[in-house]
Amino acid sequence: GEAEFLSVAEAFARYAGMDLLASLKPRGSDREVLAAQARQQGVAFVADESWSDIFSRILVERVEPKLGQERPTVLFEYPAVEAALARVSPRDPRIAERFELYAAGVELANGFGELTEPEEQRRRFEADMALKQKLYGERYPIDETFLAALRHMPEASGVALGLDRLVMLATGATHIDQVIWTPFR
Repeated sequence: GEAEFLSVAEAFARYAGMDLLASLKPRGSDREVLAAQARQQGVAFVADESWSDIFSRILVERVEPKLGQERPTVLFEYPAVEAALARVSPRDPRIAERFELYAAGVELANGFGELTEPEEQRRRFEADMALKQKLYGERYPIDETFLAALRHMPEASGVALGLDRLVMLATGATHIDQVIWTPFR
């Protein structure tokens, strides 16, 4: 049948009983707001988990298993903080032009409108490095070649499709290792 289109915020409301947008702000997130909602809904997490860690836990435990069960589901409008290379929505700076396609609870494809503004991309890279420094005590050099190339990049978008995941669905495999054509060793 025809695909279902569901924003990430709608999916969190429907399947996790949470107001995701309340924990988002332009250019960032509020860990305590999401943590309080997670506790209220019985989602277990540890004290040092970040907003992104808690978001991922809710997505994996409560939301993803419900997606694409009756028909394919397009999950769209990801939080901007979860879309490092994607354009921010002109409608709402808390969300990004990113989507994923699900069937039978499995993510098949990930796509987004490419961020082509080098200054904004630099800001995001710097914020990410600051977080890595805080969490792990290390940082990596920023990819200046990539940032320079963005100055010449036209408007663009892209989608990555997981062929291995399609094969899983087609064959009824229960784990991705069963369909990988070459073993990792």
